[in-house]
Amino acid sequence: MIDVSFSASVITDSANNLKSVAITENDITEQKKARAEIRQLNAELKANVIQLESTNRELESFSYSVSHDLRAPLRAINGYASIIREEFGDQLDAELLRLLAVIGNNAKKMGVLIDDLLAFSKLGRKEVVRMTINVEAMVNQIISELNETASPRVTWKVDALPEMQGDYTLIYQCFFNLIDNALKYSSKRAAPCIEVGATVTPDEITYFVKDNGAGFNMEYAHRLFSVFQRLHTDEEFEGIGVGLATAQRVIAKHGGRIRAEGEVDKGAAFYFSIPSMKPL
Repeated sequence: MIDVSFSASVITDSANNLKSVAITENDITEQKKARAEIRQLNAELKANVIQLESTNRELESFSYSVSHDLRAPLRAINGYASIIREEFGDQLDAELLRLLAVIGNNAKKMGVLIDDLLAFSKLGRKEVVRMTINVEAMVNQIISELNETASPRVTWKVDALPEMQGDYTLIYQCFFNLIDNALKYSSKRAAPCIEVGATVTPDEITYFVKDNGAGFNMEYAHRLFSVFQRLHTDEEFEGIGVGLATAQRVIAKHGGRIRAEGEVDKGAAFYFSIPSMKPL
């Protein structure tokens, strides 16, 4: 007699084993396909990064060249306008003198623009030299400098500011731009108030600069950190739109992030976060 139950069991086990082998082979095939796709994606990403770095170098070089080449004609414009005023000023009527003053003022603005563009283009090539920074002392030094030309109506509030690790020159430029920006856009207030403070978490330090000035519409906040993007006209507030872009690039080079909050006629606040200090 043949044990039917035993034979059925053997057949079932064999079928299960064959099914298991098939599933395993399918899994291996899928894993191979997934690894091949990952290698392809990594190769494409690497190629895109190389292309992006090359494009950035070309843009920085172009910006530097253009800015550098603009200096010579700018000096000529400013120089000849000054000569005309000095040599022939008593022969010119009030309107011509006004127009010469307009030429001189715009030449100065162009000079500032060139300097800012050069500084912005150099940021891409500058290596970050990290050190421990006494942020509170730095901010007080910046305020002292800006106070020389600021209105006496300005009220400053500087909270306790923790130390951080970063490139002193770059972080100084970032704070200077943010504080100067706050000072400019609150200058038309009867009682301008600017606050600098910080919050700390185990992973990062977030510094902020707040003002009670003109503010801005949050709908356009994404434009604030782009070069030449401004939310106010020259008639309202002078500027060229490089300062905040410079601050954003500085923070990006430190592995951090920057953002802004504001409301029209109710002030603005700029926050940037830097990874917490680690032993140097």
